[in-house]
Amino acid sequence: MKAWISAFRPRTLPLALSCIGMGGFMAAANGAFDATVVGLCVLTTLFLQILSNLANDYGDSKHGADSVHREGPMRAVQAGHIQAEQMKKGMVAFSLLSLVSGLLLLWVAFGAEGILLFLLFLALGVASIWAAINYTAGDKPYGYAGLGDIFVFVFFGLVGVLGTYFLQAQELQGVVILPALVCGFFSTAVLNVNNIRDIKSDVLAGKRSVPVRLGPKRARIYHLLLLLGGVTSAFAYVLLNYESPWQFLFVLALPLVLVNAVNVWRKQSSKELDPYLKQMAMTTLLFVLLFGLGQVL
Repeated sequence: MKAWISAFRPRTLPLALSCIGMGGFMAAANGAFDATVVGLCVLTTLFLQILSNLANDYGDSKHGADSVHREGPMRAVQAGHIQAEQMKKGMVAFSLLSLVSGLLLLWVAFGAEGILLFLLFLALGVASIWAAINYTAGDKPYGYAGLGDIFVFVFFGLVGVLGTYFLQAQELQGVVILPALVCGFFSTAVLNVNNIRDIKSDVLAGKRSVPVRLGPKRARIYHLLLLLGGVTSAFAYVLLNYESPWQFLFVLALPLVLVNAVNVWRKQSSKELDPYLKQMAMTTLLFVLLFGLGQVL
C-alpha cells in the first residue's frame, strides 16, 4: 500500500484541486456555484491525475527515462516495488474510476435533457483519459516529443477551469479564460521544474522535453515567463472586472511565486531542484484559493 500511495505522487495532486477550485470560485462569483458538481469534478480529476502518474511511472520505466541515471525520486516500477503488469492493472482500474465518476458528473450536470452537451463532455473526458495514459505510456508517447507542456496547459488550464465553470453555469463567459490561463501557466511551470530536474536522464532516454530542447539556461528563462504569464493573467482579470480591493488578495501569494522563480534559476543540481516541484504545486493551490476568495468576497 505504501508503494501504491507513493506511485500516486500525492505532491502533484494540488494541481488537480487548483483547476477545479478556480472553476468553482468563478462560478460562485457569478452566482452559479453547485457543490455537487464541484465535488464530482474534484473526484474525477483526482482519478485522472493518479492515472497519469501511474502511466508515467510505467511509461518512463518502459522507455528508459527511469533508470540508474535518473536523479529524481525513484519510481515504483523502476525500484521493483510494483511489477509492470500490476501497474498496468492499476492504470486500468483508475481509467474505469475516471470514466464512472465522469459519467456521474455529466448526468448530475446535464441530466437526460442535455444529451448533446453530455456527449460533448464525454468526448472531452475520453480525451483526458487518453492524454493521461499516452503522456509517457503509449507506443508513441507525446511527452517524449516535448508536447507535454501543451497538454498540461490545455487540460490543467483551459479544460479544467472552463469545463468546471460550464458544468455549473451552463454557459461560458470569455473573461473566465484569464483565470484558466493562470492555472495553465502555473501547472506548466510545475511540469517544467520536473523536466529541468530530469534533463540528464531524459537526454539519455531520448526524451525530448522542452528543457532538453531549450537547454538548462533557456529552460529557466522559459520558467520565468510561465510564472509571469500566470501572474499577469490574474492582474488582467481583476483590472477588467474590478469591484473591490479584495480582488487583489492573491498578491499575498506572490512572495512564494518569487521564491520559486529565484530558486529554480539558481539551483543547478537535481537534488536541490526537487523540493521546488512540490513548492510550486502548493503555491499554485494557495494562489488559486486567494484569487478565488478575492473574487467571491
